[in-house]
This record gives sequence, structure tokens and C-alpha cells, in this order.
Amino acid sequence: MQLRSLFLLAALCVAPLAQALTMDEARAMASGETDARIEALNKAAVTADDKTMAFIQALADDAVKVSGDKVFVVVDGQGQDPVTGAPATVPDDAEDPSNNNRMRGELGNALAAIKLFSPDEKVRRAAIATLQAETELSRLPLIDKALAAEPNATLKEQLTMVRARILLGSDDKAQRIAAAGQLADSGNPATKTALLERLAVETESDAKAAMQASLRAVDAALAWGDKLAAIFSGISLGSILLLVALGLAITYGLMGVINMAHGELMMIGAYATYVVQGVFQTYFPGAFDWYLVAAVPVAFAASALMGAALERSVIRFLYGRPLETLLATWGISLMLQQLVRSFFGAQNVGVENPSWMSGGVLLMGNLQLPWNRIIIIAFAFAVLGGVAFLISKTRLGLFVRGVTQNRPIASCMGVNTARIDTYAFALGSGIAGLAGCALSQIGNVGPDLGQGYIVDSFMVVVLGGVGQLAGTVYAALGLGVLNKFLEGITGAVLAKIAVLVLIIVFIQKRPQGIFAMKGRSAEA
Repeated sequence: MQLRSLFLLAALCVAPLAQALTMDEARAMASGETDARIEALNKAAVTADDKTMAFIQALADDAVKVSGDKVFVVVDGQGQDPVTGAPATVPDDAEDPSNNNRMRGELGNALAAIKLFSPDEKVRRAAIATLQAETELSRLPLIDKALAAEPNATLKEQLTMVRARILLGSDDKAQRIAAAGQLADSGNPATKTALLERLAVETESDAKAAMQASLRAVDAALAWGDKLAAIFSGISLGSILLLVALGLAITYGLMGVINMAHGELMMIGAYATYVVQGVFQTYFPGAFDWYLVAAVPVAFAASALMGAALERSVIRFLYGRPLETLLATWGISLMLQQLVRSFFGAQNVGVENPSWMSGGVLLMGNLQLPWNRIIIIAFAFAVLGGVAFLISKTRLGLFVRGVTQNRPIASCMGVNTARIDTYAFALGSGIAGLAGCALSQIGNVGPDLGQGYIVDSFMVVVLGGVGQLAGTVYAALGLGVLNKFLEGITGAVLAKIAVLVLIIVFIQKRPQGIFAMKGRSAEA
């Protein structure tokens, strides 16, 4: 708000001599009937200078006072003349302009239209996005002016669509037909709304036919956007399940340990990310955008150390006793949840996205891919590649595979099987911490964070094939995409039930999962 006040003060003090704001224009925009104020606002916006833009911004910010035939702008509690920028005393009887919802919407659109001439491409892009649903014919001169000056081809195309939506309300039938033809290439939901509204009042049969044809084309484009959005959402969900299940693929798939505390190891990774965020906010605010890079190894280390401690103190005594392992790790999960509640409280905590994870990529009118989801998908596959390399190409991976396949022979060859068990369990736990770090970027972090993923991750490991990383990938992505498609048809609850039933049927037909274990480790 302080920066906005400084902007208003500067703009009121400096302005070009031509097309300057007058007191009559300011009074017309600030007082009177709404229709008359909107007409004055649209007229002023076409030839707006810095002072006019500052005054419109002040109106939108409720920083304007009206007394008789005088109008004042209030900047940091001090009155200003909107025309000269000189200090002015605001009378005690001065009143606020009556800005209803319609007027506020028009003020926002007028500001967006003026910002179409900003030298900053990001500002122009945001202004065009604000005007997507604009249908006011009085805005057309400003749109035409901006269209002629726009150097960016993509933004020029978007402005053309905004202009066509406005021309749907033209009194000229030929212009309405031409506008409908242009809008057929738009995949924007605002276009569909504008076409439906115009069709409801259109009386000319040929214009109506053109609009109906355009509406069918827009509906087809939106349908494709919805399908692609469902696929992306499914891949996004699948990447989260993949990160969660990768740790289980080691602790359960390779070691045979049913670890019900796996979700809490994820939670530890998420809280480690929260702590690193707090450290950067306090001690390194200038480098805050890079806190997540530092949080990744911290989250891995925190969960890996907790996993190693659990393996050495409890789980090592329960190998080969699956029921007792399940009960023990379930009890540990409750203890870890309570420990976190004691340190951080029972309420969720917020973890912010770095600026480079904000926003998204707009592919279609109804399809935007958020950067945080895209980066998490890439991160999940990077972790997958690291785990595959570690298991198949390193000495530790060789020892893990050897102990998994034949523990007595591995021990006879000099492998310290107890130490390898600890390393493998710590690795699986650390990967769970990485999953928690990723999850912190798409939702709040709380003591119950892991409970929503533990069952799904076990299903992924079992469906993919116990101990099979490739199967884990196929199962995670398949379940994610299937779940999102079913949600669009049946709803979230029934989709979960349907997926569970399909998994049960599949396991009944193929107990070994998608990929069966081969070689000496296969059970006869």
C-alpha cells in the first residue's frame, strides 16, 4: 500500500501538458449516477495521461473524497488536488464516492486497458488477461490503439480475440458475423460465455448461425483442454505417488518391511523444508528464492537419519515377523505425529513457493500448467533416475540386491548384512523425506500429512510388482491418470472406490503385479 501511495503522489505531481486531467473530468468520474460515471471513465481512459491513471487508481483504492464541486485525492492521510498535485485541505463534510460492484469492475477494466500501453510485457499480458471477458463497446478505441502498438505477436492475437468479443455487441450485423468467425479459433471460457449471452438476444438468423458455429468450435477446443488438463493432473498426482512409493519400493519391495510410519517420514521431510524456509526468512532474506534448493538435502538427511534410528532400535529385531513389524511401525507413526504436534503445534503450517515456482504455462484458454507441478514432475523422475542408478550401478546397490536375493551367501562373501539393512532402510526413508519436501510446495504441512498417501503408495508398490522400480513408475502414473479421469465422471469418492476395486481384481488375476520378480530372488 505504501508503494501504491508513492505511485499516486508521483503521478499527481508529474504529467504531460497535453490531454491533462481536468477537475470537471475528475468530478464526473467520482460523483453522480453510475452510468454517467462509467461513461466519463471510459472517455477519460481513451486519452489517459499519468494523472488520469493515478486518479482512476485512487478511485479503485477508495482514496478519493468529494465535497461539492471539488474532488480530492488522499495520499498518506494528506489531501491532494488531482489536477495540479498541490496539497489541499479536505473539508470535514467531504464524502467518499459510492463505488458499487459494477463501478469497481469498470474501474479495474479501465486500469487494465490503460496498462495495455505499458513498456513492460508482463504488465501488458496481465492487463489482457483482465480484459478477457470485456464486452463494453466504449473500450473499443482503446483496444484498437493498443492493438496497433502491440509488438508481441502472441499478445496481439489475444488482443484480437478481446476486440472480437467486444464487437459481438456491435450494432453492425456484418461486424458481429466477422467477430463470431474470429472467435471460433478461441479456446477461452470467457468466449463461450460471451457467445451464449449474445445468442440469447441475437435476432438476425445469419448472425445467430455464425455464432452457433463459433460456439461449437469453442466447445470442441474447451473439451480438448479439459482432457489434457485431466491427463496433466493425473501425471502430477502420479508423480507424487511415485515419489512416495519409491521409498516403499526399497523398504517394503526389497527388504520386505511393512512400514506404516512411512507417511510420517514424509511428514518429517516436509517439516524440515518448513524449518529451512524459516531459517532463510530470518537470516538470508535476500536468498529466499533458493531456500528450496537447500531444503532438498536437509529433508533427505532428516528422514534418512530418523529411518536409520528406527531400523537400528526397533525394526532390526522384527525381520521375518510382518504382523509385529506392522503393529510396531503403526505405533511409531502415532508417536512421531505427537512429537511433531508438541514441537510445531497441531495446526497446519504454510510453506511458500519460491518465485521461480509461481505462475504457470498457458497452453489453452482453459489449460494452464502450474510451474510448481511441472517442477515436481521433473523432480520425481530425477529422483527415480538417481535411485535406479544407485541400485543398479553402485557398490551399495550391489550389496542391497545381494542381501535381498540371498542373505546367507551375501554374509559368507563378507557383506555386513546388518549395516546394509540400515543403509537401505535409511535410503528408503530419505526418499520419503524428498516426497515430503515436494508435497510442501502444493499444500499445507501438518502432522497428518502422510496419512493421505500411505495406502495409495502401498497399492502402487503391490500393483507394480514387489521390488520392481519400473513397475512402480507404471503403477503410479497409471493410477494417477485413471483416478483423475474417473473423478470427472463419478466424483472423487466413487473414483477412489472404483480404483480400489480395479486393483483388487487385477491382483486376483495377477498376484505378482505388473512386473514379476525374476531370477534367484523369485519365490517358487
